[in-house]
Amino acid sequence: MSWKLSGFGDEIDVEPVVQVTVLKALGANHIEVRSAWGTNIVDLSATQLNGLARVFDERGVQVSAIASPIGKVDVTLPVEHEVERLGRAIAAAHRLGTPYIRIFSFFRGEGVSVSSIRDEVLLRMRALADLAEREDITLLHENEKDIYGDTPERVLDIIESVGSPNLVAAWDSANFVQVGVEHPFDQGYALLRPYLRYLQVKDALTATSGVVPAGEGDGQVRETLAALLADGYEGFVSLEPHLADTNSLGGFSGPAEFGRAARALLRLTDELGVQTV
Repeated sequence: MSWKLSGFGDEIDVEPVVQVTVLKALGANHIEVRSAWGTNIVDLSATQLNGLARVFDERGVQVSAIASPIGKVDVTLPVEHEVERLGRAIAAAHRLGTPYIRIFSFFRGEGVSVSSIRDEVLLRMRALADLAEREDITLLHENEKDIYGDTPERVLDIIESVGSPNLVAAWDSANFVQVGVEHPFDQGYALLRPYLRYLQVKDALTATSGVVPAGEGDGQVRETLAALLADGYEGFVSLEPHLADTNSLGGFSGPAEFGRAARALLRLTDELGVQTV
């Protein structure tokens, strides 16, 4: 069994050449693109996208997914706001040769109940899925902290209620821990496995919410990997370590800490007998 190793390049450095160099040194032949040269993927110009594609082509790296910020905004913004931004993310995905775009399911204001935004969330997610269907793109919903879909039950609600083959789940163990899901594998894996198409790898501690390398926290990462292996999963495992800094739009690790996170993941995959390519 082999899985495709990837990682968020901007967790390593702002320069794409450095991103790719470190990923290749760690054995990865794919990159997940969130930003380049300090600019978010949805804000890169056509010229910048062409330059980014050249960097990847020249170094033999393929793009696993576009790590867009779509849906990481307040749910009160007009539907068209994120549909337009998704259009830009889709243009980047087409140019960089990936069918996958990561998205989120919207923040809410302070004091606003999560149940009260459900209809507005589903309206927006349906609009995003409609565009993805037209463009032959697969949207990966990440269970980010404090969005509507931050628990296994609400992720399932979104995917089944929208009912689009172009909207599936990306799994992040650390984010589940940080919103109070004490045992992510036990509580969420069986629910979401039918829709799980992509794995983002980091771990977290229940006591502090601090992010740690895979297998060093309470996210049941090893159990999740073992179950995916048993299920015949053959997709991406993408490192998003967040070991030096975390903010509302992402995080940063630097080359050394990114390498530590990669080695922790590879220890687990080696123990399980999974080859990463």
